Amino acid sequence: MADIERSGFDAGRDIFLLQSEPTTRTRAKLVWYIDFTGITTRRVRDLLVRAAERFAPQKTDLAVRFLPSGAADLNAEIAARAAIAAHQQGRFIEMYRALFSRPPRYSEALVIALAESLELNMDQFRADLHSDDTTDRLADDRNSAQRAGVHHMPTLFIDGREYDGAWDETSLAEAIEKPLGVRLQRATSEFFHWAASAGFVLVLATLAALILSNIGWHDAYEELRTTYLKISFGDAMFKMSLEHWINDCLMALFFLLVGIEIKREMVDGELSDMSRAMLPIMGAIGGMIVPAGIYVAINWGQDTAHGWGVPMATDIAFTLGIMALLGKRVPTSLKIFVSALAIADDLGAILVIAIFYGHGFEMDAFLIAVAIFAVMMGLNRGRVYARVPYIILGVFLWYFVYQSGLHATLAGVLTALAIPSRRSANMEGVAAQAAAVFDAEIQGPNATIGHGALVRLQSAIDRLRDPGFHLQHALENWSNFMILPLFAFFNTGILIIGSTFSPMAPEALGVMAGLLIGKPLGIFLIVWIAVKTGIAKMSPEINWAQIIGAGFLAGVGFTMSIFIGSAAFTGTQLESVKLSILIASTLAAVLGSIILILAAPRGANQS
Repeated sequence: MADIERSGFDAGRDIFLLQSEPTTRTRAKLVWYIDFTGITTRRVRDLLVRAAERFAPQKTDLAVRFLPSGAADLNAEIAARAAIAAHQQGRFIEMYRALFSRPPRYSEALVIALAESLELNMDQFRADLHSDDTTDRLADDRNSAQRAGVHHMPTLFIDGREYDGAWDETSLAEAIEKPLGVRLQRATSEFFHWAASAGFVLVLATLAALILSNIGWHDAYEELRTTYLKISFGDAMFKMSLEHWINDCLMALFFLLVGIEIKREMVDGELSDMSRAMLPIMGAIGGMIVPAGIYVAINWGQDTAHGWGVPMATDIAFTLGIMALLGKRVPTSLKIFVSALAIADDLGAILVIAIFYGHGFEMDAFLIAVAIFAVMMGLNRGRVYARVPYIILGVFLWYFVYQSGLHATLAGVLTALAIPSRRSANMEGVAAQAAAVFDAEIQGPNATIGHGALVRLQSAIDRLRDPGFHLQHALENWSNFMILPLFAFFNTGILIIGSTFSPMAPEALGVMAGLLIGKPLGIFLIVWIAVKTGIAKMSPEINWAQIIGAGFLAGVGFTMSIFIGSAAFTGTQLESVKLSILIASTLAAVLGSIILILAAPRGANQS
């Protein structure tokens, strides 16, 4: 049998419910994986055909591939075999309808009886039912489903892309016809789901800032960056520059998401089990202490020594994005290790920012902030799961943390800590509730679902995950594709042409040496000591060269390093530090990628 690609057709081999004329130019190519015993498949079997016919049956190819639930499910397999055997006589559609007209309890005697009712050649049907060709076809369908990542029935692919929309006739017809709005939505969704998309947008924002600043628009860029925006209420007024609104206000939302991720990992993730968490925690500690130590050694006795926190940070978006681009060259266990390490690193960076990079200290504002946080924790203890109260109180918390002199982004982390966690709901119970709601609405007099039913369904969906997850889901794209790019744009507009940048300046040399040498050295040394002393265990999928490569990738400080640098420096020193971060992060990304490619097993590099 020919090898089946996830999105391609083999016109001489595939079985079609609808097939366009060979001379037709415009075709919608659909692949539908079915299980004749699947409840959902049986419910929606006619919707798909009607949706395709609405577009134009003469322009639509609808191929059917069979995926019985498992080798032990004889009901599903004998039905699939019967459909294939009928196809050998050009009678697939008739057998397809006959099988779906019966309850999903099939036997060889039943399918033979159905074949006789269709007046098929019974000798050929019995031979084809268990022939090697039929067995090979089922195996090919299973293999194509596995390559395509099919995990549930029914699954539909439209022009090579898995359909993840609603299973109603109108939505299916629009997905097949692909009007402009659907194409834009699909392209946007695919971009957002691309693992490296956030890092790609950050690179574009950085390049835009660098280009604008170095083609004669630097003064306009600086004027925009330092433009003051104010909020006033009566005689009271609060104002900050545009750069500070982004760095202190919008970035608080970014740190809210970081805090939610850290909390989740500590409650129910890689950092929740100490036996699994020890290796990335130790790596993160080494990856913070050694870079900071190198920076301090280079800047000892200088007025730039207080910038030791800059090379401690890791940009998780860039690091994981690069690893995603490397694909199978990076084993899953190494990706998990680096993810947990970066999260632990973020926690350390947050503590450093909060403690060492505030501005002055105002006790009255601090006490008010403490009181607000106490109220939030009281709501947490009272199991108030609604997100709105925490968001409203979080805004006031941000203001008073800012006024207290602590770094305002700390408010984002504290809000994440206050949002309550709880175990995910029992899926069977939620599924039963949703089914009961739909059954009641289907039996009702109206053709549309009522408001009360929608509220119950939304409550059931919200219950599936903790409140922090839903808040993170709502804000994540805003953070990745608006907040962080704005931060990058307004913080990387460095004047390179004609600048007096010196890589040997202590602050510049300290940052570059910390990120390029300190990060990989610190991570490798501490991990090696932890493994050799038995404190932690390393996955057998990972080799020591890959730990070094991961250490270099952790040296991509970018967002977090620039953020700490902006809190630690001003003026020409800040410009020097930012340029050093850009240079070191770029070199770290290139070196780390090369090492991981060379360190991968030969089969992984060829995949």
